[in-house]
Amino acid sequence: MSPHRLRRFTGTPHFLREQRAARMEQLERCELCGTPVASRHGHVVDVQRRALMCSCRACFLLFTRHKDHRTRYRAVPERYLRDPEHPVTAAQWEVLDIPVGTAFLLRTSTGVTVFHPSPAGATERPLDTGVWNRLAVAHPLLTMAEPDVEAILFRRTEKGADCFLVPVDVCYRLVGTIRLYWTGLDGGEQLREHIEALFAEIRDKARP
Repeated sequence: MSPHRLRRFTGTPHFLREQRAARMEQLERCELCGTPVASRHGHVVDVQRRALMCSCRACFLLFTRHKDHRTRYRAVPERYLRDPEHPVTAAQWEVLDIPVGTAFLLRTSTGVTVFHPSPAGATERPLDTGVWNRLAVAHPLLTMAEPDVEAILFRRTEKGADCFLVPVDVCYRLVGTIRLYWTGLDGGEQLREHIEALFAEIRDKARP
C-alpha cells in the first residue's frame, strides 16, 4: 500500500526517475473498483478487517458521504489538528505508560487502543478506560478524532509530548517508515531524518 512504499531515487538520472515513477503509478489501483490511481491518492478503512485500502477519487468521495459508524467502509479524512493551549505534560505522558518515544491512539467500537511502532511493525494494547477519560477531559482534541479513521499521534519531548490529530493513514506511514529504515540498535541516522521530515510535515499541516 502506498503509505508504506516510501520511494528514493537519489542518484538516478531524471528521465529514469520519471519512467520508474510512471511504472509504479501504473501498479497502483483502487482496491474497491480496480481503477488505476496516482501515487498520491485517498484511502478508505475497511472497519470489519481493520485494513487500509487505496481508493480512487470517486470511491473516496462515495464513502466520505457515509458518516454512519456502522458502515463497513469509511473514507479517511484529510484534516490535521493540534491544541497548543493544552500541552501533554510529562506526568500525563507517564500515565500512558508508553515505552517508546512515538505512539498513537485509535478509537474503535470496542474501545481505545494504543499502538507502539517498532522495527517489527506496530504492537498494540487496549488503553484503560479511566486513563482515557481523564486524559480526554484535559485534552479535548482527543475526543474530536473520528473513530477508525483518525488517530491521536504523540511524540515525546523534554517537557511531555507533542500531540496531533491526524488521518489514520499517516500512522500507517509512520509504522512503514520505521520498518523500512530501521538499522542497528537505535534506528540509525537515516531513520531519524525520515521521522523528523514526517513530523515537520505534520506540524506544517496541523492547524489549531
